[in-house]
Amino acid sequence: MESFDSIYKRYSEMVYKQCFSMTKNHEVAKDFTQEIFIKVFVKLNTFQSRSDFSTWLYSVAYNYCIDQLRLTKRLRTEFLSDSHLRNVPESDHAEVANVQLQDLELVMEELRSEDVEILRLKYEKGVSIKSISQQYNISESAIKMRLMRTRIKLQSAYSRRFL
Repeated sequence: MESFDSIYKRYSEMVYKQCFSMTKNHEVAKDFTQEIFIKVFVKLNTFQSRSDFSTWLYSVAYNYCIDQLRLTKRLRTEFLSDSHLRNVPESDHAEVANVQLQDLELVMEELRSEDVEILRLKYEKGVSIKSISQQYNISESAIKMRLMRTRIKLQSAYSRRFL
């Protein structure tokens, strides 16, 4: 664990800079950096010393960022603009929203109950990541990752079912 801590201290800035150069977003780059180091921690035993450790880490980071960017691009959704909504009669707005909520509730039944609860805490009740982290006794980065994965699963399930 101490050696991993020294790896993190030594290379986290390099990984963050690489993530930021690919995403152009500080928060996303921070999240990706955390996720990359989680992945590295799990996969550290696969490092075979055929190249420098920094080269291997760079490769892991680059591939992770590319995968996430592709996934984001593939799952990108388009929101209705105000001009589109103006063409819908006012009385239909509530009905459309109600149908969408019902559809979303159906899709959420496919997800793990704990993941749905974390999603609801964050987005319906406005609970902070830090509070959720303390409530579930897991790290803030783990909560962020669960939220991201749950949103991706939700988008994917919704698209398969209703689009």
